[in-house]
Amino acid sequence: LAEAEVPLGHHFLKKAIFLYLDHADVLAVGLVCRQWRAVARDEFLWKELFYRYYRVSRDVPRHPAAVSWYDEFQRLYDTIPCIEVQALREHNDQVLHLSFSHSGCLFASCSKDCTVKIWSNELDISLQHSSNMRPYNWSYTQFSQFNSDDSLLLVSGVFVGPHNSSSGEIAVISMENFTLLSRVRNKPYDVFGCWLNETNLISGNLHRIGRITSCSVLWLNNAFQGIESENVNVVKRLFKIQNLNASTIRTVMVADCSRYDSPDLLLDYEEQLAASSTSTCPVFDLGSDSEEEESKPKQTPEPAVQELPDDGGVPAEDELQQFFDDIMGGCVRPAMTEAELENKVAELFIRNRTKPPEVNLLSTDSNSKTKYLIFTTGCLTYSPHQIGIKRILPHQMTTAGPVLGEERRSDEFFDSLDHVIDIHGHIIGMGLSPDHRYLYVNSRAWPRDCVISDPMQPPPIAEEIDLHVFDLKTMKEVKRALRAHRAYTPNEECFFIFLDVSRDFVASGAEDRHGYIWDRHYNICLAKLQHDNVVNSVAFSPVEQELLLTASDDTTIKVWRSPRTVRIQQARKPRPRKLLFSWLMNQKS
Repeated sequence: LAEAEVPLGHHFLKKAIFLYLDHADVLAVGLVCRQWRAVARDEFLWKELFYRYYRVSRDVPRHPAAVSWYDEFQRLYDTIPCIEVQALREHNDQVLHLSFSHSGCLFASCSKDCTVKIWSNELDISLQHSSNMRPYNWSYTQFSQFNSDDSLLLVSGVFVGPHNSSSGEIAVISMENFTLLSRVRNKPYDVFGCWLNETNLISGNLHRIGRITSCSVLWLNNAFQGIESENVNVVKRLFKIQNLNASTIRTVMVADCSRYDSPDLLLDYEEQLAASSTSTCPVFDLGSDSEEEESKPKQTPEPAVQELPDDGGVPAEDELQQFFDDIMGGCVRPAMTEAELENKVAELFIRNRTKPPEVNLLSTDSNSKTKYLIFTTGCLTYSPHQIGIKRILPHQMTTAGPVLGEERRSDEFFDSLDHVIDIHGHIIGMGLSPDHRYLYVNSRAWPRDCVISDPMQPPPIAEEIDLHVFDLKTMKEVKRALRAHRAYTPNEECFFIFLDVSRDFVASGAEDRHGYIWDRHYNICLAKLQHDNVVNSVAFSPVEQELLLTASDDTTIKVWRSPRTVRIQQARKPRPRKLLFSWLMNQKS
């Protein structure tokens, strides 16, 4: 086309682009063709090409930050981190997790080899430090997170205790000299732990009450408790949650509500167009596979946890006594199993021992310092299938205050959840958008209309991994679930697949030996990143979303950059000065 001497009509160029050219050729037409540059940048043409090539629904508007359809087409082609530029092989076992510092200058990796490695993020990434946690009876490291000023690193791992019992432990490492500052027990180990602020972190503990009934306690810990004075309170109980049907609290993270008024991206198209502060998105049945059912708004199911506070009817003690009398009198039909009996007694017991929920989360002042504690849980089975949300008020964000033992009266009560998002399936991963407004959830669906009869034997889960998106400002789902990646392990072996979210993209690992990248606005899969084994974790650079890391069971960490970044880096490399070298050699001879 660029070399054609005969005038080619506008319609011919359209037909050629639509029928004969692939993605790279189309860009070449727009960038190389001089005679028809004005035609190649025609907005109508590029809009049609965009919708056809990416198979995007036409009711999806253009990205709000896009200048033109041509630039938008080029963005999705040229800025996706899909070119492998480096493979890091310093780990000698499965790499489980990756995390960047907020400045983007460092990142940490955790592995089954029981080390946490800290890397310097330069043009060529290099290893800066490695800490071996085996001397502390750790089995492996599984998660890490930098605090907000990147001065401390939280490292979570599996601790092997007496009689080979497995629990969790959290270590805090100073980034100044890589010394270990403190260690905190964390049970179960897949609570992982997280930072609440610069110096305080959240851990968990689990107390068994019965065979399938337990209590999860979330603790606020001072990162410097190992070196603080004995007169300073370095740990404080945050919440105490009753668990039913063998469930436990796991995968704890913190969302900052103050960021909601300046989101990186609005996923509600009507909100984008109308600049409205209210969301009109329906709540979909997460277990539905048919488009017809997904298009019908459905009510969010009320979780059992929210039904426990007494409603002013029969007192809980009297109801519990009546239940025992019915059992002794043989009036309970059909006969209940031991697990069902224990669960029923637990429900009745905590009716008057559960604090009422906080005020409506949707009325939160977005300018306040309120934060949400987000975690996985579930009241039907031990599999995490619900997302619990609990508001953390400003006075709860410090360990200062009464020391342990002075609030004995509060130990008689459980805390209720402020909001519950029910997902009809096994949750295997969660991640927050950079603005903390959107929660992305990986789950594997249960069969539709399944009935859970035994909490220790949850329903079979699908191989497809669904990626759901929830708006934490409205507490509703705002995107239809994505299905592009797969998993194969059964219920009892199901493990966590970490995902990460940047300003424009979301990435996730998968068991099919690939990492995946989607565009957050158009809801389309853009790239598959190849590994030789399961991809456990992905991480975008917080300051450069065209840089992505992937970690795999193949023991490698792969570094991916965008085509645009690769071209820029190659252009910056100095070229060998062969002519000057030849001239110097001739002068010597």
